[in-house]
Amino acid sequence: MAKDASQSSQASMEKSAAMELREERLAARLRGFGPLGLLAIFFILYAHLYFVPLAGAMVLVWARLSRTPWRELGLVRPQSWVKSAVIGTVFGVALKFFMKAVTMPLLGAPAVNQPYHYLAGNRAEIPWFLLTILGAGVAEEIVFRGYAFERLGKLLGPGMGVKWAAVLLTAVWFGWAHYLNQGIPGVEHAAIIGLVFGAIFAYTGRLFMLMCAHAAVDLAAYAIIYWNLESKVAHLIFK
Repeated sequence: MAKDASQSSQASMEKSAAMELREERLAARLRGFGPLGLLAIFFILYAHLYFVPLAGAMVLVWARLSRTPWRELGLVRPQSWVKSAVIGTVFGVALKFFMKAVTMPLLGAPAVNQPYHYLAGNRAEIPWFLLTILGAGVAEEIVFRGYAFERLGKLLGPGMGVKWAAVLLTAVWFGWAHYLNQGIPGVEHAAIIGLVFGAIFAYTGRLFMLMCAHAAVDLAAYAIIYWNLESKVAHLIFK
């Protein structure tokens, strides 16, 4: 009986070792840029075109299967959740008002964002749009900052030059991702936001504050539209 138990234990260990080897091979392929790695990138980018939270969730699944540490995606516990949330919220609101009152008027953008003007005074859309804003704040930062920076870093190598190249590339990508529903003004707005957020992420390597800032930018934009203040804010400085 002792011999049978020993053989059973050895078989179990061999089975566990074989499973561990298969999982490690899968992880290595997902981390690399071979067929499986490129397929993962494709499906994540494709999902983003249709449902941003799904793309963010797919990044987290990819990280789990590829054994990529959360830290490499910027998912690092802040020293203070409250402080980071407050800083991100204040920064995001201030950034949105600066973009609306200064940057976009200088670029010749219309005062009113026509694709979203239907939200003005529209109470029925409030629950759905608030959920959309929250989902975008979290998922887009995971995809455009965390995941994109990790993949570009692995592809191009370490160094500050690569980080700043990632800032530029992801800002352009983030901008054009807004073309279909917002046109050129939306591209310009998103690209500038992408440059700012990308530069902060390149320096800090942390996403939580940026998630709060992203959500705050969108919430401030929504509030301006909902209370029909777009023209007033856009002409606050430039009449």
